[in-house]
Amino acid sequence: MNKTIKHQFEFPQSTEVVWEYLTNAELLAQWLMPNDIKPIVGHKFQFQSRPMPKFGFDGIVHCEILEIIDYKKLVYSWKGGMLDSVVVWTILPTDKGTLLTLEHKGFKGIKNLLPYIIMKKGWAKIGKTLFKQLNPA
Repeated sequence: MNKTIKHQFEFPQSTEVVWEYLTNAELLAQWLMPNDIKPIVGHKFQFQSRPMPKFGFDGIVHCEILEIIDYKKLVYSWKGGMLDSVVVWTILPTDKGTLLTLEHKGFKGIKNLLPYIIMKKGWAKIGKTLFKQLNPA
């Protein structure tokens, strides 16, 4: 088993605005988790979350920027607990704004089935949180 989470989100904002919400540590923390991201290939950073000792997760996700195409693509490793995976964000301009695609790859083996199920739902919820952040009522 090798599963990939894939979600797409549409925003009325420009690709530049959406890019900022993916690569600016303060803006990213508003909708995802506290972090120290810098959009530089090779930069190692962390997300900080609630620990889940039952699952061997100390609350820290260790990441490294693997690829950047400004305003188009952001790729980073995602290592936390037993999960060693890769997150790929792809940004496409549309007539109505921006299409943001998330692919979270690397859910290998039966040991990663539960993290896959939990994170698939979690990423969908996080996408809605980003939409609310970009479009306050």
